[in-house]
Amino acid sequence: MSVDRRARWKFWGTAYAMLVLLTGTNLPTPLYRGYEERFGFSPLVVTLIFAVYAAVLIPSLLVAGPLADAMGRRTVLLPAVGVAALGSLAFALAESTAWLFAARVLQGIALGTASGALTAVLAELEPTGDRRRAALVSTVAAAAGLGLGPVLAGLLAEYAPAPHVLPYVLEIALLVPAAAVILALPKAEATSRWRPRRPEVPAEVRPVFATSGTAAFLAFAVVGLFLSLVPAYVATLSGSRNLFLSGAAVALMLLCSALAQLAGYGRPARRLERAGLPLLAAGLVLLALAGAVSSPPLLLAATVVGGVGQGLVFLGGLTAVSQAAPRDRHAEVLSGFYVVVYLGVGLPVIGVGLLATVTGLLAAVQWFAAAVALLCLVLPAALARVQRRRPIPA
Repeated sequence: MSVDRRARWKFWGTAYAMLVLLTGTNLPTPLYRGYEERFGFSPLVVTLIFAVYAAVLIPSLLVAGPLADAMGRRTVLLPAVGVAALGSLAFALAESTAWLFAARVLQGIALGTASGALTAVLAELEPTGDRRRAALVSTVAAAAGLGLGPVLAGLLAEYAPAPHVLPYVLEIALLVPAAAVILALPKAEATSRWRPRRPEVPAEVRPVFATSGTAAFLAFAVVGLFLSLVPAYVATLSGSRNLFLSGAAVALMLLCSALAQLAGYGRPARRLERAGLPLLAAGLVLLALAGAVSSPPLLLAATVVGGVGQGLVFLGGLTAVSQAAPRDRHAEVLSGFYVVVYLGVGLPVIGVGLLATVTGLLAAVQWFAAAVALLCLVLPAALARVQRRRPIPA
C-alpha cells in the first residue's frame, strides 16, 4: 500500500471511529420509552439518565485532552473504545434503572476521553494538511453519529428480535474495527507534561464567547430535547408506538443540521448565526404548535426547520469563537466552548423533565419550546452589539 493510500486509510478510519462512538452513545434514544415501561420510572428519570452522561463527559474532556498530549493519542483512545464497549454491554444486560445510569456514565467517560483526541488525530492525518477539511469531516461524522444511533436502534428494536439487546451487540461489533484503526495510529511522542485543564477565556474574547456560547447553548439544548424526550413526544402525538418512527424523527433533525453545516461551511460566522437563530426559533414554535393541534405534518416541519437552524447556529458560533481566540490559546478557548455545548445538551432537559411530572410531556415541551424560541429572537441584538465592538467577518 502506498504512503498516500495508507494516510487516507488512517484518516477515514479515524472518522469511522468517531462515527461509531457517537452512534453508540445515542442508541438508547428511541428505547427510553420501553425502559420507562419496563422499569417503571418517570420522564424526569429519563432526563436524569441523559444528563448524567454530560455530567461525566465534561470532566473527562478536560482531563483527557492534556493526557493525550502527554501520553500520545493511541494510549488514550484504546481505553476509551474499551469503556464504550462496556457501556453498550451494560445497556444490553440492564436489569434495573441503576444499570442505565451506570451505562450512561461509561458512555460519557468514553466519548469525553476520545472526542478531543480523535479531532486532533483527524487534523494531524488529513492527507493534504487541510485542517478546515479535517474539521468539517469531524463535524459531519459527529452529526451523522448522533443521527444514526437513534434510527439504527429504532429500526432494530422495531423489526428485529431482542430490541433492548441487539442494538448494543451490533455497536460492540462495530467498535472492533475502530480499535484496529486506533492500533494502527502512529505512536506519538509526548509533547507536554500532563495536567488537568481548566478552560479560561481571555478578556478580549469574552464578549464574542458569551454571545456565541449562548447561541450554541440554545442550539444544543434543542438537541438534548430531541435526544431525550422528543421520541416520547412523537409517540404521543402520532399515536404510534413504532420505535423506528421515533428514532427517525431525531435522525432527521440531525441530518438537516449536518446538511446545513455542509451548505454553510466557509460562510461568514455572524451571518450564519443571524440566519440560524430565527430558523431555530421557528422550528421550536412549530414544535409547540404540533403538540397543541396534534399535527404530525407540523412536527415534521419543526424537525426540518429546527435542524437547519441548529446546524447554522452551531457552525457560526464555533467559527466566531475560533476566529476571535488568540493563536496561543486557541485550543483552551475551544475547550471552554465545548463545555458550554455539553452543558446545553445536559442541563435544560432536566428542567423539562421536572416540568413534565407536573404538566405532562406535551405541555412541558411546549413551554420549553416557547422559552428557547424567545431567547433565540432576542439574542441577535446582542450579537449585533458585540459585532460593533469587536468586528468578526459578517
